[in-house]
Amino acid sequence: MQLKATSRVVGSIAVVDISGRITLGDGSALLRKTVRGLLDEGRSHILLNLGDVDYIDSSGIGELVSGFSTAKNRGGELKLLNLSRRVHDLLQLTKLYTVFDVYSDEATALRSFG
Repeated sequence: MQLKATSRVVGSIAVVDISGRITLGDGSALLRKTVRGLLDEGRSHILLNLGDVDYIDSSGIGELVSGFSTAKNRGGELKLLNLSRRVHDLLQLTKLYTVFDVYSDEATALRSFG
């Protein structure tokens, strides 16, 4: 399934609804382009809604980490919302679950931005 990303703005926070598979090639490239594009527009608070992402490979994980680091280096924050069981388990396995702020409720996630 092709990766799709649609952005919406809630207050000062960019929420990116992502669906499909974040894999080497088009998937990870679209994620990179979306996150960097938002940061370039001055949107430093980004919430990635991964509720409809059914698979992430190592390239996709690398892109999540890269986006997180880029946002942090620019004084922003990147947080994750609605992880599927498979994605949650993968982040646990790679010990990245402790790196990212992860939420299951959008309202709580939006309030968490400082």
